[in-house]
Amino acid sequence: MHGSELAELAAFLAVARHNSFRKAAVERRVAASAISHSIRNIETRVGVRLFHRTTRSVSLTDAGARFLAELQPAFEQIDAALEGLNAFRGTPFGTVRLNIPNSIAPFVLQDVIGPLLQENPGLNLDIVATDRLVDIAKDGFDAGIRFGENLSQDMIAVRIKSRLRFAVVGSPDYFNGRKKPHTLADLKDHSCIRYRFPSGAIFNWEFERDGELVHVEVNGPLTLDSQDLMIEAALQGCGLAFVFDYRIEPHLASGALIRCLEDWCATDDSLFLYYPSRHYVSAGLRALIDKLK
Repeated sequence: MHGSELAELAAFLAVARHNSFRKAAVERRVAASAISHSIRNIETRVGVRLFHRTTRSVSLTDAGARFLAELQPAFEQIDAALEGLNAFRGTPFGTVRLNIPNSIAPFVLQDVIGPLLQENPGLNLDIVATDRLVDIAKDGFDAGIRFGENLSQDMIAVRIKSRLRFAVVGSPDYFNGRKKPHTLADLKDHSCIRYRFPSGAIFNWEFERDGELVHVEVNGPLTLDSQDLMIEAALQGCGLAFVFDYRIEPHLASGALIRCLEDWCATDDSLFLYYPSRHYVSAGLRALIDKLK
């Protein structure tokens, strides 16, 4: 089998995984037209249609589904064989694709990326930071980072960084003429900057003290989908923000933001790196896990 045919088969797997020529092209780092050309070449060569195509969707035919079921294990064996060569190298090589929530990416990856790449010159990192809930297996990621309550049972989870903590903050201008909240019940009398998930759901503020977990549905005139925007709005006196404290340390130090309800904001140690249980752990992924831990 020629290298071009292997590349075409890899393109088929990418399209099948994403049900999208465009997303497959992004994963394979080629033009969408190249992906389409590869699929046409396979279908012409075997004389069978592998995908149903419309202007809005792409899906496997019955023949394509059977081809996928038989082809995927073969490619996993090829990946495992290539991975086995790492035993004969000083450092891992290849690409590790990682999905991570945008809101915590700087905290998790600080002091990690630089040393990891310097210590492993053959390693490539492909990191996608998004607060959208991602199916890492379907979307072609080797691993993801997520809070423990959102993990499915078919995943291997490795606890990584702790000390991640929320903070309730407001500006001196906002508190001018207002009392700081001293209890969770006091929040109902305040304008709170709400956070909307990419799914459209509104995040309820989560508090914990002495083992008691409380979810508070807050209200306010402003709803945003970015912690950076929430911090900016809080700095402008728009209301109270509920954000990760590592993102506001300079503003707390300068007095531009004032913290409250600190005794209800517990440290969260439920942050995990996770990957499919059926997936072998490559040397590159192992190096990433070790560095994060």
